[in-house]
Amino acid sequence: MAERCLGFLCFIPVASGDTKFFGFSEFLAGLALMVLAWTIADVSYKFRVATAPVPLRRLTFYTVSIVGLLTLLTDLWRAEGWLVPKGTLFTPSTWQTFLGLIFLITFLSWAWYAFIRPPIFGRSSAKHFAHAIYHFVLKGAPAELAVVAEELRRSAKNIVKYSVNGTESAGAVTAIKSVFGGATASSYAEDILMLISERRFCKAVVESSPGTALEIYLAVREAKKYSISIDVFSKNIINCALVNKESFLYQESGGYNSGLIGHFKPLSHAMFSQHEMVEKIGSMFELDLWGGNTFDSSQWEAYCRVVLITYKDKVNNDFWGSSRSLWHAFDNIERAVADLYKLNGVVDYSINDDSVKKLRVVVEFVKEVVSTLEKLGVPEYLTLKKDGAIGNHYDQIANLIFEIVQSSAAVKAPWGLAWWIHHNTLWGEVFGAFSSKGPVAKIIMFKFRRLVYEEFKRMKQYPNFKGAKFAGFFLNIFGFLPNKKATGPHEEIIRRIVVGWLKGFYVDLYRKNPQVAAHCLVDGIVYDDLRLRLIKTYSTNALRPKPKMVYLQLAA
Repeated sequence: MAERCLGFLCFIPVASGDTKFFGFSEFLAGLALMVLAWTIADVSYKFRVATAPVPLRRLTFYTVSIVGLLTLLTDLWRAEGWLVPKGTLFTPSTWQTFLGLIFLITFLSWAWYAFIRPPIFGRSSAKHFAHAIYHFVLKGAPAELAVVAEELRRSAKNIVKYSVNGTESAGAVTAIKSVFGGATASSYAEDILMLISERRFCKAVVESSPGTALEIYLAVREAKKYSISIDVFSKNIINCALVNKESFLYQESGGYNSGLIGHFKPLSHAMFSQHEMVEKIGSMFELDLWGGNTFDSSQWEAYCRVVLITYKDKVNNDFWGSSRSLWHAFDNIERAVADLYKLNGVVDYSINDDSVKKLRVVVEFVKEVVSTLEKLGVPEYLTLKKDGAIGNHYDQIANLIFEIVQSSAAVKAPWGLAWWIHHNTLWGEVFGAFSSKGPVAKIIMFKFRRLVYEEFKRMKQYPNFKGAKFAGFFLNIFGFLPNKKATGPHEEIIRRIVVGWLKGFYVDLYRKNPQVAAHCLVDGIVYDDLRLRLIKTYSTNALRPKPKMVYLQLAA
């Protein structure tokens, strides 16, 4: 076919023998390799591509389709020898180079976002991040969620940055809107925080990517954005971490088994060492409705450990301020020993039963709290009178001990178990020979005595099982007579309160309400209805060859 000209524009046929280095066959070979790479790519690379600031998949599809069509037409043009413009600006070689370059740029774009510079959350990628996370969370595959959780680590700071304080109530409204389009980067950021609060995602964070949680809380602390939609995320993170005994709560326990991580406690400190953040988030010490009732002693120990971190910051920086989060935490710790009643009457008992271990954990927590306050010293203007319904830290601790005593008092038999729980595990450690003797401990003991006094004052008018259990507890520890080995005057004062109430009201209580009266006694103490007296029998031992009986005469 000869050269043809239309004015100054001339056309010449493409020679079939010209150099060919990027045709349809090369395109298919390259496409096959790209498809293979995209197919076998793991979840992290798929997530990165999905969150790129440009619609990479759609652009790739259109680009590859156009390049493929053009290379096919180029080969057809060459085979038929059809005309092309004559000139040096755009020769067949430069045309192939152009198509090959576009194809290469498409592949390199994937490689750039998948390997070299993974996307992070920002204004241009906010929508893509929200859609991608929504897809993976909705699917709920644990392995994929673990990868996404780790990928989210790089974007944690930006997600917090774009989130807006005080939007908790608006979150549920923007969630639907932003996932399906039409929202700002701030709305997308809020929605992502709500999406990652899903329990399965939190479980993946705890198991596979605690660093993501670390980055989130460090960003929250740095930006002081405590009112963003992070409350549910915080609640689920702490509950999942408590359930999983391989989580950061146990790795950061300190001591000889945790190494450097246990010494610095990075995530525990990021989450719990700033009381202001814990208080404003408000959910970091909330336990699942039923989960807390099934925790064992090691899980309660981990919970008490992080509560203590927050407590120390609170008393050191804001002693007089109220704290709803710590009040809630103390309430949870109080219920940790609520199952001690199950040991009552168990003959084949073990002092290593998990219920007893939980009591030890709670007692150690109380001792640590008292020790923390002792280091601070007693405030100059502290009054012993309770101020308000909750009172100060001393009232809070006294109330906690009071409730622990009530739970422990449910164990009445056999005597050996009751004595071990009442005296050796609880009283001796909190107020006895192994307890603090500092001024803070004395104030707490004073407030505790006041609670005991008020309880038995109510018992005079309204006898109840709660007060009856206290009577049994203190009778078991102090007996009927003054004890020369008492660790302080507080023990004798409590003994007089209890014995005085028994002398004046027990006989009448036994006649009118024998069930409540029976709860006032523990194994080894019986009531003699004929002589109107209580009899406490001390069993034999190496120094007491015969049983010893002590009597308490009651008023008719």
